[in-house]
Amino acid sequence: MPNSPKLPPDIVSRLRSLAHDLSNSIETLLQASYLLGELNLEAPGKTWVTLIADAAQDAAHINREIREVLRTQ
Repeated sequence: MPNSPKLPPDIVSRLRSLAHDLSNSIETLLQASYLLGELNLEAPGKTWVTLIADAAQDAAHINREIREVLRTQ
């Protein structure tokens, strides 16, 4: 995004703080889904754990992209 306008510093700072807090929540989801995946669950439970784990991975990827954009601000 070489030609994108710069955000005001206070907005960038707030977004960085929110992205950091979001990272903490996502990490909790990733750890919990990992631990649940270690249990001997029946098929429906395993399906839900996989769904949660995949969504948490997607959220972590999106959050990393947001943080990368904020680094250029």
